[in-house]
Amino acid sequence: MARILVIDDDPWVLKIFRQILEDDGHVVSTASNGQEGLDLFRQNPTELIITDMVMPVKDGLKLIMELEKEFPNVPAIAISGGGVIEPERYLTLAESIGTRKTLIKPVSKQDLLDAVHSVLN
Repeated sequence: MARILVIDDDPWVLKIFRQILEDDGHVVSTASNGQEGLDLFRQNPTELIITDMVMPVKDGLKLIMELEKEFPNVPAIAISGGGVIEPERYLTLAESIGTRKTLIKPVSKQDLLDAVHSVLN
């Protein structure tokens, strides 16, 4: 299937998403913040990025903006459980800068797989 990079500061989200995506046949790498994810992507590009929006060091919005500038053809899925503002606002911003799909946490297995399949096909 596809190589996917999952970026989230919650280790449980990384573990669960990795399990779901690997069970679906994908090769998954993970990063715990936007800067780590960007560095990892530059070293080993993937076909899809799934990123949280609220993270330390570099948030998802800054990550997506940098990726769009540097790698404009790489699709991204943004996820958020909110933070200072509602998750919908973060995700609306992500859509405005090129994110292909958005998901609100908690994300069900089926919603995650549907989004991944939709973006990759």
